[in-house]
Amino acid sequence: MQLFRDIGSGLVDLLFPLQCAGCGRAGTDWCSGCAGSLGGFRRVHREVLVVPAFAVGRYRGSARDGLLAFKEAGQRGLAVPFGRRLATGLRAVATELGAGDRLCLIPAPSRRRAARRRGGPHVTALARRAAAELSAEGWSVRVADCLYTASSAADSVGMAAADRMRNLVGRVRVRPRAVPAGPHVAVLVDDVITTGATAAAAVDALAAHGVRVRAVLALTATAG
Repeated sequence: MQLFRDIGSGLVDLLFPLQCAGCGRAGTDWCSGCAGSLGGFRRVHREVLVVPAFAVGRYRGSARDGLLAFKEAGQRGLAVPFGRRLATGLRAVATELGAGDRLCLIPAPSRRRAARRRGGPHVTALARRAAAELSAEGWSVRVADCLYTASSAADSVGMAAADRMRNLVGRVRVRPRAVPAGPHVAVLVDDVITTGATAAAAVDALAAHGVRVRAVLALTATAG
């Protein structure tokens, strides 16, 4: 049976050789050069956000290409390096907040139809990978996948900040049974912060259910 698996794996590699999602370099899905191009941990300022927001990369160049490959082109193996980078950011966030090592990661919501098209909620995959990284170090980290965006919300690509906020009012919703409880510090995680509208709507929706989000952390963020 192992022989057949090896043969199958070899055929996949032959027909679809690995290429870096950021620069196309052969032999890896995410090379060290593109990993370095993400940038470093930084504060992100958006007027609509009432909690501190951070990112571990800039949404540009190879970082943007890699994230789109992960999000839209089905390259889910990128959850491993991206989740590792998100875990690095979470360590920094915990230090900023004085939160210790007990975190609850809440993935930013997506529309159900978009999640199905993409093969599942991609931000949840990132959060789980980051949680696994930190848990392996002895942290107490859990993921509460409790948010979703109603189907009545339009695709926000290309919308101005004010339009995005109007589009999401009342449409970011909480699954009551999945609401986190306990002493863990809640951090909303996302793939990219643009206007901050999605994160702001998520923070408000969670607050209405008694969950205080202490910070937002995204893999990337636009310039502003």
